[in-house]
Amino acid sequence: MPPRRKPPVEKRAPLTEAATAPTGGPPATVAPDTPAWTFLSNHAHVLLLLARDPEIRLRDVAGRVGITERAVQRIVADLEEGRYIERERNGRRNRYRVHPELPLRHPVEAHCDVGALLKLILDS
Repeated sequence: MPPRRKPPVEKRAPLTEAATAPTGGPPATVAPDTPAWTFLSNHAHVLLLLARDPEIRLRDVAGRVGITERAVQRIVADLEEGRYIERERNGRRNRYRVHPELPLRHPVEAHCDVGALLKLILDS
């Protein structure tokens, strides 16, 4: 019997021009080597980027995460509603403050706080 081959790692195909941001901005693209799934959610990715750079533009967050700017706006609204972040207006820009003392939301990880996640990812 011939040896079994491992199935190839599933990859995401780059998005097409039809997948442009609703604001008419450039299309959201995903690198061809981006895996089809990740261990962290888009909410976690956005939170990590805001913690790393509190003055980052949401357009830049969208580009780094690989989602539309509108999706980032919805995630930021969710994070604000949950009091995980605060938005401070500074002229035409925003500055974000993360509340690391709050617990993670899912029952499986609720014993940990946001600060532990930030430390794990940002300090490595």
